[in-house]
Formats: sequence, C-alpha cells, structure tokens
Amino acid sequence: MNIEELKQTFDMLEDSDEKYAFVIDLGKQLLPYPEDKKDDEHKIYGCSSNVWFNINEDGGKYCFDFESDALIVKGLLFIIKALFDGKNAEEIKQIDAMAFFDEIGLKSILSNQRQVGLSSIIKRIESIE
Repeated sequence: MNIEELKQTFDMLEDSDEKYAFVIDLGKQLLPYPEDKKDDEHKIYGCSSNVWFNINEDGGKYCFDFESDALIVKGLLFIIKALFDGKNAEEIKQIDAMAFFDEIGLKSILSNQRQVGLSSIIKRIESIE
C-alpha cells in the first residue's frame, strides 16, 4: 500500500476506533523481521513497546525493516516504511512524517508516549547521511 492509498483509506475512516482498527490491520501486513537483528544494537529506545529497526542500503536507496511486540506500533511502523522505503538520504530529509501522521488523523489520537516513540523512530531515520 502506497502513501496515496493510505491517505485515501484514512480519509474514509470516520472515527478513532476505525483508524485504530485499520492501523492494527496494517501491522499484521508488516513483513517478518530477521530474528538475528532483535538485539540492543537494533532496538529503538523511547518507545512504550519493544521496537527493532534495521537499515538496508542499495545504490544510495534505503529500505527499512521493523518489528514491534505491539500491533498498533507495527501498524505505525508499516506507515513509516511506506513513507521512507526506497528513498535516498536527501529525499528522506524532505519528508515531514509527523505532518503526514497529522494529515491522516493519527497524531491527535495517539498517546503522548506513542508520539514520543514515533518521533524517536522518525529521528533515527532522518539521521541517515
């Protein structure tokens, strides 16, 4: 699912419960994460649940693998992956991910702790040189 499809789907959802249910469904679609990368080096701190993150680079383009032990977080990671996958460092720096989460109506319904975790993940991606 690409960014435009995500926007269109979120536009059709009428309330917070429907948005949460859709995010959970997205989390179920997140590709399996390599077990050997579930370590402290790949862990993101600041999240209310466990989150692991791996970067793959090929020809200046980046792809991201994510894992979490919480379905709602896995859904947020699916969206982050859709935003950033296949981009180079310059393109990544041009993306305002938090504005996207606000645009689709998720930022306002996430707890402060989830927003902090989301911000930590995004900052880690944006720090790619």
